[in-house]
Amino acid sequence: MKSIFGVLSLLVVLAIVGSLASKQLRALEVTAAPEDGASAAAPGGTPAQQSKALQRQVADDVNRLIQQAPARLEGAEQ
Repeated sequence: MKSIFGVLSLLVVLAIVGSLASKQLRALEVTAAPEDGASAAAPGGTPAQQSKALQRQVADDVNRLIQQAPARLEGAEQ
């Protein structure tokens, strides 16, 4: 009897953890979507080419944000 309750409680905990994990994964998929559509699907090619393309994209995004920062600061001061 004790072992039956142990197994059932383990299954309940496993179901709860699985449900929470699937919710977290769905939340990551939603937030991982591009905000302005600038980044398309993952580029094809070798892993080295994909890595370089990703590095360029991140560098471009950082440069764009750095250029936008003064305008945001001026808007906040007014």
